[in-house]
Amino acid sequence: MAEFRLPANSRIVKGVTHAAPPGTRAVRTVRIYRFNPDSGANPRLDTFELDARSCGPMVLDTLILIKANVDSSLTFRRSCREGICGSCAMNINGVNRLACTTATRDLAPEIRIYPLPALPVVKDLVADLSNFYAQYASVKPWLQTRTPVPADRERLQSKEEQERIDRPAACILCACCSTACPSYWWNSERFLGPAALLAAYRWIIDSRDEAGGERLDELEDPFRLYRCHTIGNCTDVCPKDLNPARAIAEIKKMLLERHS
Repeated sequence: MAEFRLPANSRIVKGVTHAAPPGTRAVRTVRIYRFNPDSGANPRLDTFELDARSCGPMVLDTLILIKANVDSSLTFRRSCREGICGSCAMNINGVNRLACTTATRDLAPEIRIYPLPALPVVKDLVADLSNFYAQYASVKPWLQTRTPVPADRERLQSKEEQERIDRPAACILCACCSTACPSYWWNSERFLGPAALLAAYRWIIDSRDEAGGERLDELEDPFRLYRCHTIGNCTDVCPKDLNPARAIAEIKKMLLERHS
């Protein structure tokens, strides 16, 4: 008989509550997933009650405040604080987002923060992105040419040709899209996922690239490409407003036209 429950050692248990200081008038409650694989303990959900007036405007500001003043063991990634590097991607109130660009005023009074779903957890809010990066590398995200570079100039593009790749090239590899995709949850070993396929599309349509046929050959596989069922979660959660779902559909269209 099938049992649709997490293994006993993976079930989240109630964690520590850090109460707000006495007399705090505006309390912000933040519940954060905590997990340390070295401890052998189950993951837990810690509760932090904070003075809302002491928190900055973004979720990342709140995490930094907690780490600095309440619990220095809280672990998360961050870098640019400007929505450029993608380091602080996490699941906030059920949606994959960047903590540095998510304003607390736009969220419910109680904020729940988890690591990106469907990935191994290194510690707390830090997910293991090794497989994600390997899939990105597998599409060979660099210019491939056969003809020599002209001696007197670079490989030029028209304004229209550059505009075609401008948006796909803006991906910051935060993994919000891939980890929001149910097909990726169940087939991440073989399905490349929205981020890698968006990168593949960016190079397929690049007018300077001369390996479009080989790139399409590599993607023509029941799992690498066709596990995408056009659910659209990837486009919904992209913090850069990109459209991986459309890019994947365009790749499928190219393959169909090639065989027609």
